[in-house]
Amino acid sequence: MKTRIILTAVVMALCLASCGNSGKKELFNGKDLAGWVCYLDPTGNIPTSEVYGVKDGNIHIKGMPFGYMRTAEKYGDYKLHIEWRWVGEGTNSGIFQRVQEGDKIWPESIEVQLCNGKAGDYVMLGGSKIIDIECKGEFPVKKRNGDFEKPVGEWNTAEIICEGKTVTVYINGQLQNQCTGEHTEGYIALQSEGGPIEFRNVYITE
Repeated sequence: MKTRIILTAVVMALCLASCGNSGKKELFNGKDLAGWVCYLDPTGNIPTSEVYGVKDGNIHIKGMPFGYMRTAEKYGDYKLHIEWRWVGEGTNSGIFQRVQEGDKIWPESIEVQLCNGKAGDYVMLGGSKIIDIECKGEFPVKKRNGDFEKPVGEWNTAEIICEGKTVTVYINGQLQNQCTGEHTEGYIALQSEGGPIEFRNVYITE
């Protein structure tokens, strides 16, 4: 009887541990860029391997020429966790959400801005629209709430929740922005635009 109780307890503990990790998916394995599709401005005729790579266990993006690396798989509802830091000076980059088909420099997507001093702004790329603002101009912007970035060189954390058409972003644990777009699924992408940047601990919870 005692043995049966112990076995039951062990099974329950294993089930609880399994449930605790339910839905979590690592998007970066810390070794290579498996599961990602890399794209660069084709006019530069530069191999993507010269811009996107892994250095000291982190995703390393040189920042020039312009482009992005996106997931090979589309995602619907999820919570994305990602950490980034600038290498050298703070320049420009972004995390694209709900990226639609058709690789090009400015794909149809909602960019969570990482530009130094503007992290958390939303930028509408490739003709994308949100109902929260009147989208005018080539790259309409929805401003963030406050400024919660850390000094250049330190690691920052972004948590982005995509649920239905709503995209919500937290920067270093602080609610930064929210908008309602047009699409309920798409790719996730990390931008090359400006200068060297690194990413780590990239995963989603579906």
